[in-house]
Amino acid sequence: MSSNSEVAYARRVTLAITGASGVQYGLRLLQCLLGLDTQVLLMVSKAAQVVIATETELKLPGAPEAMESFLTEYFAARPGQIKVYGREQWMAPVASGSGAPSAMVVCPCSTGTLSAIACGASNNLIERAADVALKERRQLLLVPREAPYSEIHLEHMLKLTRMGAVVVPASPGFYQKPQTVEDMVDFIVARLLAQLGFEQTLLPRWGESML
Repeated sequence: MSSNSEVAYARRVTLAITGASGVQYGLRLLQCLLGLDTQVLLMVSKAAQVVIATETELKLPGAPEAMESFLTEYFAARPGQIKVYGREQWMAPVASGSGAPSAMVVCPCSTGTLSAIACGASNNLIERAADVALKERRQLLLVPREAPYSEIHLEHMLKLTRMGAVVVPASPGFYQKPQTVEDMVDFIVARLLAQLGFEQTLLPRWGESML
């Protein structure tokens, strides 16, 4: 897609889906971002592909180009609205502060990815993209899904929070009286969209009915 077409999007967001349970959160966030006229620079780890095949009916192609085509058709996205990058595609925009979007979400974020980001490992493009977000003081949202958390996990979350990242555990609330699993997924996705600065209609704001 030409650069002239890319600037037509209202925003660009980096989204990484890693190998923790709860890939529904990441896929739903992707769907919502696309509906908000956002270009999504997407990375899906190999472990995440396994989890997606286990937890959903989707069978994603392994190659980035094929995955991009598949997801573009599946979500009825505009051409070029989803850009998929492989784990060692170091020339991708997300690998450099001069090309990366202003916000990145890792959803869900495995504890292995959490550890690698906290330590600055940058062994693959997901880790490098998160490192870029931190060093450039850009927005980084991490959505861990684990139970229980060990002291190691908690230390990494504290460390990353002190660096400026925002940890949003995949812990949906129940005060909205969810009726379906999708309602519970939307609770977390709504919080992520709000953190990113998007107006969202998935979840009423607290006290909104009293206004």
